[in-house]
Amino acid sequence: MGLGHKIRTGYAKLSFLSRLACQSHDAKTLPALPCQIMKQDGDRLGSLALFGAGVSGLLGCATVAYSDEAEHGLAVPNYPWPHQGILSSYDHASIRRGHQVYQQVCASCHSMSLISFRDLVGVAYTEEETKVMAAEIEVVDGPNDEGEMFTRPGKLSDRFPQPYANEQAARFANGGAYPPDLSLITKARHNGQNYVFGLLTGYRDPPAGISVISSSTCI
Repeated sequence: MGLGHKIRTGYAKLSFLSRLACQSHDAKTLPALPCQIMKQDGDRLGSLALFGAGVSGLLGCATVAYSDEAEHGLAVPNYPWPHQGILSSYDHASIRRGHQVYQQVCASCHSMSLISFRDLVGVAYTEEETKVMAAEIEVVDGPNDEGEMFTRPGKLSDRFPQPYANEQAARFANGGAYPPDLSLITKARHNGQNYVFGLLTGYRDPPAGISVISSSTCI
């Protein structure tokens, strides 16, 4: 039984006795002084109950913060992103460079299955540039009038191509680890964009005499 519960129970009992004493005083069976004393004690205990509730709330917040740190590890720095202001916007040149890095590096393992080529139009590329980019991939479509599947050049409405046919193939190619989809990675990770940026730029050579065990853990 917690401290707050004990205080609230005691306060309820004292309030009942206080009302009983006051009623008895009105009936001239008790003097006025005990009634006033019990009222004052009730007020003090009420204040104590509020204080106990506040302490319990602070302890609860501390517990949540501790469990959050235990789950997500050490906090990453909060970087001064230029698009966080109310009137700010994304840097389109940076988005374009980010997409190029994804194509050249990340796409060999990580998918972005929720992103279509048309999502790049007006954000990182023009419509014509995006059409040319989409047409470079082949998409399985169909069935046709004869009931057969066929391949065609990609178009704006198509999603980004997948690096693997299924999860089993992805795990086999990555030593049992399953590379997560990056479509919503900044929402799926604690502290989103700071986490991803800190992970990508946080690799350092180990200190002298320290050997790092190879790992297949993905982000």
